Amino acid sequence: MTPAVNERVSPANVETFINDCLREDLRTYEQQLCRVNAEIMEYVQLKNMVENIQDNAVDGFKTQVNIGGNFFMKAKADHVDRILVDIGLKHFLEFTLEEALKFVDMKVKVLTKQADVIRDKSVETRANIKLALLVIGDQTSLHAGTERICLCG
Repeated sequence: MTPAVNERVSPANVETFINDCLREDLRTYEQQLCRVNAEIMEYVQLKNMVENIQDNAVDGFKTQVNIGGNFFMKAKADHVDRILVDIGLKHFLEFTLEEALKFVDMKVKVLTKQADVIRDKSVETRANIKLALLVIGDQTSLHAGTERICLCG
């Protein structure tokens, strides 16, 4: 290797790259994955609630509503043929119960695909970290003058 390439692939530079870039990317992917998984869980809870309303609350139901700061107030819903659903960016759309279920199923599929993409990027980043650590190990063993014997078979 030329001196310039040797300098770029030095263990210190590779370690800096791992800590500054790859581990930060991994942390970002894990945060994104947690956020998407939390959103999926919210939609699954909404689906369960809509199915429960369809099955049990034909004439309405009583509940408690969080009015802020975890203060709850008793409430009664007389008509449960339509509900408001947060479709994103704090915009709500009125759906029938059947439409809400279709929307929730579609949204869960989309979010699951997003989670799969983020998970793939996370796996790729973990592999890059392992590869970079192997480079550091190889560089260290080359500079130490030790021989590596590979028993392939």
